[in-house]
Amino acid sequence: MPYQQVVTKTKLMADGSRALRVVEIMRDFQSLQHRIAEYSPNPSPEEYFEEGYQVLRQCRAQAAAILAAPFPLDLSQIAGGSGEQEKRHLQRIIIDASARRFQVKKIYLRAVAAVKWLNTRNAILQGEQANQGHAAQLQQANNTLHNELAAITDARIIDDFRNADTQAGYWLQDDPSRTTILEWIRSYSD
Repeated sequence: MPYQQVVTKTKLMADGSRALRVVEIMRDFQSLQHRIAEYSPNPSPEEYFEEGYQVLRQCRAQAAAILAAPFPLDLSQIAGGSGEQEKRHLQRIIIDASARRFQVKKIYLRAVAAVKWLNTRNAILQGEQANQGHAAQLQQANNTLHNELAAITDARIIDDFRNADTQAGYWLQDDPSRTTILEWIRSYSD
């Protein structure tokens, strides 16, 4: 097989791998979005401003905002569609999808911590109104929530994705670094 045919075939395979990678990342993103949407507690008016409920409301609002955010598409970069332009376009999509997945994973982990807080609170109260007899246990639940929220770090999220994606055998050649993801988020969140 002539060298040019090998190069062309390799490029087509890489572009196919990039397109598949976008699908894999967006599938994770969609799954996380669905899980966050499932968390819709109904606090009483007295509980509405309790910290865990506030975290859950923030999570749902942030997830909806990421879902509604448009892709920063510059059609001039892909008009005409040379192979190199298509490659760069797919790489941009991978970065954007990775950044969205990263953001939603962080939101999801915060929501999980808040749901744990809610379940703990319900177990403590057992259907009663909060009173002084519950104060120490409720404070411990709040402290646990704070600790779990503090443990949600950018490095942890990236490492979790890398490990899961590697174990799944995904093609990761164009996956962005943590720095690239965070820069992308900063540049498009303004």
